[in-house]
Amino acid sequence: MANSFSEGDREGRGTGHAEGLSKVAAITFSFWIIKILCTTLGETGGDAVTMSMNLGYAVGTSIFAAIFIVAVVAQVFARKYHPFLYWFTIIATTTVGTTMADLADRSLGLGYAGGSALLLALLLASLGVWYWSMGSIAVGTVASPKTEIFYWVTIMFSQTLGTALGDWTADSAGLGYLGGVAVFGGALVIVGALYLFTKVSKTALFWAAFILTRPLGAVSGDLFDKPVAQGGMAISRYTASGVLAAAIVLCILIFPQRAARLEH
Repeated sequence: MANSFSEGDREGRGTGHAEGLSKVAAITFSFWIIKILCTTLGETGGDAVTMSMNLGYAVGTSIFAAIFIVAVVAQVFARKYHPFLYWFTIIATTTVGTTMADLADRSLGLGYAGGSALLLALLLASLGVWYWSMGSIAVGTVASPKTEIFYWVTIMFSQTLGTALGDWTADSAGLGYLGGVAVFGGALVIVGALYLFTKVSKTALFWAAFILTRPLGAVSGDLFDKPVAQGGMAISRYTASGVLAAAIVLCILIFPQRAARLEH
């Protein structure tokens, strides 16, 4: 949605370096499909490490934070857009976002509402500093290492906020996991309608949709792996994570992957 919700999948899978292309993904319809799969994997994968492996939120956050840093460094130093590296970095942001949100909400005792408020403030601060420093927060301007750092830090905060917001909606607000899916899925439909039928800033709509996909993934992941007594399907976190990872790989291979065009 930076330039369009679906800029089209007209170009092939080639991602060779070319003038006018960035190192981040173009915003196509398939982008949103893969993004939702990644956010759902972030929930099941993060919970698999912290809960199923009994490593706890602090250890899980340390593990995923290290992976996130390595992935971002690799992405920044890459000379062109690599689909698997890009989406691996997205997954790294969503897994560390899951464990960070759980650490803040549960281990540090902030609660879902307090954690969501804090993370919203951090996200808005990241976007504000990015805009103040670079003059734009559009994806089409992600062309330098500095801008890439802003891009990935902002994404990481959005993923963390989404986890806390999803948990708050499903648990504290009492809507349950299916209710959460309906709320955030409906919100995404509204954002899509605003894109199609209004002149609201496309950049603002992109970030709104990007943020909303994370709580949608969070409640979807919980729907899969939580006990039946809690409204879930009781699917193993390892099984759910494996299936989601395979689906992401298939989508990357099936759907044309291309870099976003730079804005001039």
